[in-house]
Amino acid sequence: MNGLTSEAAPAARRDILGVDVCHFGWADALAYAEDALARPDGGQTVIAFLNANNANLMMRDTVYRDILRRQTVLPDGHGVDIASLVFHGTMFPANLNGTDFVPALMTYLARPRRIAMIGARPEVLFRAAAGFRRHAPWHEFVPVADGFFQQGRADTVMEEVRQLHPDILLIAMGSPRQEKWIDRHVGPGHGRLVISVGALFDFMAGEVPRAPRLVRRLRFEWLFRLMIEPGRLWRRYILGNPLFLYYVLRHRLAGGEKVRPAAGRAGSRPV
Repeated sequence: MNGLTSEAAPAARRDILGVDVCHFGWADALAYAEDALARPDGGQTVIAFLNANNANLMMRDTVYRDILRRQTVLPDGHGVDIASLVFHGTMFPANLNGTDFVPALMTYLARPRRIAMIGARPEVLFRAAAGFRRHAPWHEFVPVADGFFQQGRADTVMEEVRQLHPDILLIAMGSPRQEKWIDRHVGPGHGRLVISVGALFDFMAGEVPRAPRLVRRLRFEWLFRLMIEPGRLWRRYILGNPLFLYYVLRHRLAGGEKVRPAAGRAGSRPV
């Protein structure tokens, strides 16, 4: 939507199937997001996540892939770790999936912030806001609109966001819709930090249970989710995981991936 400017701070990246993914540990990722809120140039940083499913989507959708290249992308899940191991010899330092990263960021930010929320079903949106308030009560969480408003209301919704003067904007519409929606509609005055969060509101609302901690540590949360929602997720995991590995092996056999320099100045825009 707008021209891009420099990031909150330079970030080391690894090329995963044509998209630069930040090579962060937890401490560096949280500090990066906090720095984005304090940028002296008043810019806006947009954070997205890349997992195996999103990678499959972008391999068929060049518009989506180009949008990810304009955003700051964090690694999500064991699939991109496998790709990093194949292309670069080591896995990413941390699994920075949005379901864990965003709540951790809310805890990490000691200074009270205003967070605007768009997405999910209406009842889920409001329960998610209540869940965030219990999690980090020093912040202000404002549900602005569910994710099912008519496209013609987009400008009205974003004007409501602008009037709130939020520090952070969370968009939960599912991929690739949320990333495309951000690229088209989010701009000046909509927050210093914008994050596409997928199903996070469902988890914060208690609509969908998280896997036990041990299961998450072993990187089998995808299997837990498949068991909970087989009708909705079987294509993503049963068909999608082998497809992702096919894309990784195809690219590796075609010559592999190269690490791109960090001076790309992507992922941010003026506000």
